[in-house]
Amino acid sequence: MSDKMKIMVVDDDEHIAELISLYLKREGYETSEVYNGAEAIEKFEKFKPNLIMLDIMLPGIDGYEVCREIRKVSNVPVIMLTAKGDTFDKVLGLELGADDYMVKPFEPKELLARVKAVLRRYDARDKYAENGNRLTFSNLEISMDNYTVTYHGNELNFPPKEFELLYFLAKRPNQVFTRDQLLDKIWGYEYIGDTRTVDVHIKRIREKFDESESWGVKTVWGVGYKFEVK
Repeated sequence: MSDKMKIMVVDDDEHIAELISLYLKREGYETSEVYNGAEAIEKFEKFKPNLIMLDIMLPGIDGYEVCREIRKVSNVPVIMLTAKGDTFDKVLGLELGADDYMVKPFEPKELLARVKAVLRRYDARDKYAENGNRLTFSNLEISMDNYTVTYHGNELNFPPKEFELLYFLAKRPNQVFTRDQLLDKIWGYEYIGDTRTVDVHIKRIREKFDESESWGVKTVWGVGYKFEVK
């Protein structure tokens, strides 16, 4: 049985999919190429990739919907690919649980750097989870053991990056972090993004909780964010 990391490449342009696969195979990854959204969802279960390169503009079921469906059953890393570079596309992809976002065309070196960085963060996350870390506050439990957030006895749906951001802040109550620091700690120093990424994830985290709690993610104007515990 192969011990290579497996990457599923989803793009309706077969030439682009083959080119991306070629770059990845040269780096020792095993790849599978898929050309539409419906096939991607079906192939995901069979191929069981360690990472998905997912184009947004797909025939039939687009990349956003594919990401939604995969996030229902798995936290596998997803890097979204698109020819569109506007903020709306980027924000929507991140809100759906994508780990990174690349605008085509891109250089092979950048592609490989992103893949390695995302896989490294994912691997480190799994190793960290084995330590059995759990944080408890009033009505809230954040468990690194199984990547779950339980609020008033109910388990909430938290995409990987939202969970990591919440856990990082909650483990350091009342300590303030800048957006750049959070980008570095959660997404890694190789992440090529902007501070809007942090704002999007903070917004999604806040929407899951009641503002009346004795704790919460607070904005420190002109600086960044903190997990405030009263």
